[in-house]
Amino acid sequence: MTGWDADDLDAALAAFRLCSDGPLVQAAKHASDARRFFESRFRPGAELAGHFTGYYEPEIPASLTRSDAFPVPIHAMPPGGVSATRAEISPFLAGQEIAWLRDEVDRFFLQVQGSGRLRLPGGATMRVGHAGKNGQPYVSIGKLSVERGVFGPGITADALKDWLRADPDRGHAVMNENPSYVFFEILDLPEGSGPRGTLCPVTSLRSLAVDPTHTPLGTPVWIEVAGHARLCIAQDTGSAIKGAGRADLFFGSGDTAGRAAGALNHPGRFVPLVPR
Repeated sequence: MTGWDADDLDAALAAFRLCSDGPLVQAAKHASDARRFFESRFRPGAELAGHFTGYYEPEIPASLTRSDAFPVPIHAMPPGGVSATRAEISPFLAGQEIAWLRDEVDRFFLQVQGSGRLRLPGGATMRVGHAGKNGQPYVSIGKLSVERGVFGPGITADALKDWLRADPDRGHAVMNENPSYVFFEILDLPEGSGPRGTLCPVTSLRSLAVDPTHTPLGTPVWIEVAGHARLCIAQDTGSAIKGAGRADLFFGSGDTAGRAAGALNHPGRFVPLVPR
């Protein structure tokens, strides 16, 4: 695996130690040599035809009260859940507001990422994470925009956001073509922790979201894509992450991480490691 000898396996070991408990995780917690741990405990499995995108934890201006500057709410899960589509869901959400954002585009992309840091007036930060969905299928409006010729295959998240905001009525209609709607909850996470993934808190450039029907959560995965040659850990899932070799690489928090995540949409090597 090209780049294996140069990779910082200490960082991969630190991410692996965050996984749910088990014999290998316990061994990892007592390992003093990351390279020896991975090489003695695992071997390369069958390589898959990988396709990689990126995700991140956005930092978004928000308020705990509604105002002209912050008119769009994010919501907690209604008691008993709700199955209405994004276009139909508003009447079911009264009283479930957690915080208020600047516009629908901020809410939509927060829902796509699944977690975020809300920057409140006065400098406080509130972290929110995925609490559930409405049970509707996820539809990629980026993919729809490419298919319709609005953008070429090099579409970026920032370009799509600008296009959605340029005509709010058009943007509203396009976002409603994704019927999935994500609910949030307030998270109490240690300072310095990554956002909560499906398995555990995720780590910048070391955590992957995968399809667990093909790659079990907790699997170390060697990736080579777009300048990244590193050992990552399958620790998260996502509505758009379907199929063998499909993965979303976590890039961290904030705008810089968001630009890097939005630029990744490439095929690459995906080599799961299997226990010896």
